[in-house]
Amino acid sequence: MRRLLLLAVIAALLCATYIGLAIYIPAGPHSEMFVEIPVGTSSTQIARILKSHGLIRSRYAFHAMHLVEGGTLKAGEYRFDHPVRMAEVYARLERGDVYTRTLTIPEGANMFDIAQRVQAAQLGSGEAFLEAARKDTYLISDLDPGAQSVEGYLFPDTYQLPRSATATQIIAAMVKQFRITAASIGLTQNYHNIVTMASLVERETPIGSERPVVASVFANRMAKNMPLMTDPSVIYADLLEGTYKGTIYHSDLDGDSPYNTYKHTGLPPGPICNPSIASLKAAMTPAQTQYLYFVAASTDPSGHSRFAKTLEEHTQNVEAYRRAQRAAGER
Repeated sequence: MRRLLLLAVIAALLCATYIGLAIYIPAGPHSEMFVEIPVGTSSTQIARILKSHGLIRSRYAFHAMHLVEGGTLKAGEYRFDHPVRMAEVYARLERGDVYTRTLTIPEGANMFDIAQRVQAAQLGSGEAFLEAARKDTYLISDLDPGAQSVEGYLFPDTYQLPRSATATQIIAAMVKQFRITAASIGLTQNYHNIVTMASLVERETPIGSERPVVASVFANRMAKNMPLMTDPSVIYADLLEGTYKGTIYHSDLDGDSPYNTYKHTGLPPGPICNPSIASLKAAMTPAQTQYLYFVAASTDPSGHSRFAKTLEEHTQNVEAYRRAQRAAGER
């Protein structure tokens, strides 16, 4: 009996030592490693995955820790780049510290700008994103049934995305954020016209207080069946055709594109960028003015837009704008 008891004590000590070593001695890689925990994976299966990658020393010790600690281990992709104790591995999985890449979309970015940012963030090629942006219109079919792309509905924000995110998944996240934002400001109908108007406002002025006034100019011109004559829409026409060279030329103003608001009255066929919440609000409730003309703040060195009720006033504003440009060039 004494011998059996002694053997039992020794076995218990060895087991405790083994578990202690497995728990307290760090394990893991010395260079970057990614480990995917699929959705629905049991704790036992997670232990096997971690052990097979050398991230823990014992799956039995990990399972024992799970029995003691409890909690829910989260699925996702995890990044490890140095050895750590089992408790840290467990804690990371419990809090869902999954690896993501950051994608920031500034206000007023169009789908071409976003495609470049997606590629720069190593979330896929820009070409694949643009292809999906034109193809995945079903994501907004209830908002804008005739949309030719998801332009306008890719809400500007900062997104945390897994490395494996597809272009469609990225677009879906942005559209989801647009829906949340639209609902928060009471935008529940007439999405096509409001988002299109907001996109024009967004590209014409960076100054929030001016946006309702710019929207009023567009609304007033449309009421009088006057062309909107907005340069950003002409630039967008060139972007769609792949002919934009960093500036617009007189020949562009004669182009037949439906986005040429110098040649065609009314709104362009769709949004030309992805507007901010401030521009959406401005398009929903334009200021009440009699302005029909403006020189945009986005191009005026004075830093503000110049509004006018008559063509004569506008001509004077254009001259003042040109003087400001010359003065800025001389400095």
